Amino acid sequence: MAADEQKNIVIIGGGIIGATSAYFLTHHPSYNPEKHKVILLEATKIAGGASGKAGGLLALWAYPSSIVPLSYKLHKQLADKYGGDERWGYRQVHCGSVDCKGRQLTAKDTIKGKDNDMDGKNDRPADREKNSVSLEKNPPKVSAKLAARGIPKDLDWLHPDCLRMYDEMGDPSTTSQVHPYQFTTAMAELAAEKGAGVRIGAAVKSINYTKDGKGVESVTYEDKNDDNKEVTISATDVIISAGPWTKTVYPDAPISATRAHSVTIRPTREISAYALFTEIRLPAGFGARNDKAKKSRGEQHVSPEIYTRPKNEVYACGEGDHMVPLPKSSDLVEVDEQRCQDVVDYVSSISDELRDGEVTARQACYLPNVQGGNGPLIGYTGVKGLLMAAGHTCWGIQNGPATGKLISEFVFEGGAKSAKINSLDPRLLL
Repeated sequence: MAADEQKNIVIIGGGIIGATSAYFLTHHPSYNPEKHKVILLEATKIAGGASGKAGGLLALWAYPSSIVPLSYKLHKQLADKYGGDERWGYRQVHCGSVDCKGRQLTAKDTIKGKDNDMDGKNDRPADREKNSVSLEKNPPKVSAKLAARGIPKDLDWLHPDCLRMYDEMGDPSTTSQVHPYQFTTAMAELAAEKGAGVRIGAAVKSINYTKDGKGVESVTYEDKNDDNKEVTISATDVIISAGPWTKTVYPDAPISATRAHSVTIRPTREISAYALFTEIRLPAGFGARNDKAKKSRGEQHVSPEIYTRPKNEVYACGEGDHMVPLPKSSDLVEVDEQRCQDVVDYVSSISDELRDGEVTARQACYLPNVQGGNGPLIGYTGVKGLLMAAGHTCWGIQNGPATGKLISEFVFEGGAKSAKINSLDPRLLL
């Protein structure tokens, strides 16, 4: 890039990928705020989707391997530079898989989920199980006999009658965590401090191209803060980082969406730092609300994930589903509170601290997946000035820093320099 080249860089989407792209663009050695304008457009709020409702797990054993080491290292560097331990809950943790036998809950241990379905009915258990899909975060299991390493003493918040086996998947040298909402908003704030324009309530309507269709020219959005007035801004570079909504602004994008529910719980006491992938065998009749249901419901096997966080908070999530199509924007995501209650019941069956704790949030979000590929897609699209950074599945928080850094290299240096990402080229699927 010529040193005096003017650039109008527009980022679409204020999740973790958009926020880290804005951060690394404004912190790139070639960035000059007098010549380079960086504008981030977000329809609802920063981290309004999955980036604000994810688990925040960071792992060297995540995927894809082409960018994981870089991103994991950048997370540590950012935390060291900005006090991430206090600012966004960065810390190193143990990670393990646990096999458990759940306990039957009494009526006082559960509450009935509120009806929040579009059809006016809560999902039946059989329907929820049938329409549940794995979030594919847990790597393939190794032999239990070879992997068995005992049960850590500080895992005392899982009831001893429930815990059958613990397999170490990662230790504090390979596994960390952040609070995703705090990390994403911090990245956007740090970008703004360096000159990025962050426009909230800017719902992108179209990416506009040159007459020959070979390059970007501008972006048009509706300004929700000004009676939905249409605003068009010129652009030399456009980064599409709209997560599961990528397809709405770029129809050719092979991005689909999976809904995921989660809860946060304030346990009855501060508990040790672990990220756990569970396999829980629930007794027959578990969660049934009446005798008829108890007789018809057999033994269940469920796999909630449990991440303890600093400041006495626990995050837990269940499997994904495709029951409700992706809504127009993140503020319209429908929460099935019975699915959330299921997660609460599952983790309550193996932990008194969680069973007797306070549920502080019941939430849902949509995760972006790449159709026909392993994802994510990072780089050029074949249209001059148009780049894509989307399809990060459940590892968006983990891989956000690397993606942002690579995007800054594409824009200012003409290609990826920090990692070899040929396999993530969007043009392979577009």
